[in-house]
Amino acid sequence: MGHRIFIVVAPAVFAVYMPFCTPAVRPTMPASDVAVAALWESPDDLESRDLFNGPWPVKRGPDPQATYTFVETKHHGVNPGMTVRDPQGRKWSVKQAPADGRQSEAPIEVTLSRVLSAVGYHQPPVYFLPSFTLQDESGTHVEPGGRFRLHDKSLKDVGEWSWQQNPFVGTKPFQGLLVILLMFNSSDLKNDNNTLYEHKVDGGVESWYVVRDLGTALGETGRVAPRRGDIELFERLPFILGVRNGFVNFDYHGFHQELVRGRITSDEAAWASDLMSRLSDRQWRDAFRAGGYAPDLAARFIARLRTNAAQAARIGGDDWRPAGERR
Repeated sequence: MGHRIFIVVAPAVFAVYMPFCTPAVRPTMPASDVAVAALWESPDDLESRDLFNGPWPVKRGPDPQATYTFVETKHHGVNPGMTVRDPQGRKWSVKQAPADGRQSEAPIEVTLSRVLSAVGYHQPPVYFLPSFTLQDESGTHVEPGGRFRLHDKSLKDVGEWSWQQNPFVGTKPFQGLLVILLMFNSSDLKNDNNTLYEHKVDGGVESWYVVRDLGTALGETGRVAPRRGDIELFERLPFILGVRNGFVNFDYHGFHQELVRGRITSDEAAWASDLMSRLSDRQWRDAFRAGGYAPDLAARFIARLRTNAAQAARIGGDDWRPAGERR
């Protein structure tokens, strides 16, 4: 009897424990300017960047008037979608809203992608269409829209990269990336959402370390189906709880606490805040417009994001707490 109990219980314990068995957070090689450029490049022209169309040429985007041909159903992830081909022969990965009525990831992903690319982090060409015309075996009809990600010939997906072990751990761009994602309450810090690209440019090839699939954000953080794109939650939940032992204590409840707990300093949070504060009101509005947000809802999200960025700039020394919080 005892042996039977052990055989049944052990796999369950192992399955629960597995998500917490992560490698130590450490760099895989000494950081250098060349290495960091694969993750982040200083946005010297940030104030003039286009957050509606993004960093790619306008003609690269999907044509909202075109008829797209069905190629195949999306095979991975929890959101429905498909691969389609446009009249120019280009293939697009389309992520649509879930059928259960939950908030779609698509608007969030496009908006956050625009912000990350503006402040210097590499991003693939992604766009939002509220609907599109599809031709498939049932005929030609209008489909619910979503996030359109181009299969661009200049970008070759060569696999995922690890949050815990990479060349950038401990650098300000890496730490700042985490802070920015936490400003958005990004809850999906998983390695399989990270893509390593080979980017063909000027006759050569460079590496791009990209955080992709950004749609679980702008709501709450958590380990099991956190609510995303929820302005009521996003406005209510705190961002920074204080400073403990010299490190910023974030109100983050997702997996991989080891990435943010006892690792990010006030100076690193302020570095990220400085980047975000350089975005103009117009650029913020354009980023949310790119994700298909109505202006009034976008304004509320923007106000909260500006508050989060300002808080990151005001962090004090050890045992600091936000104004109004009991010590």
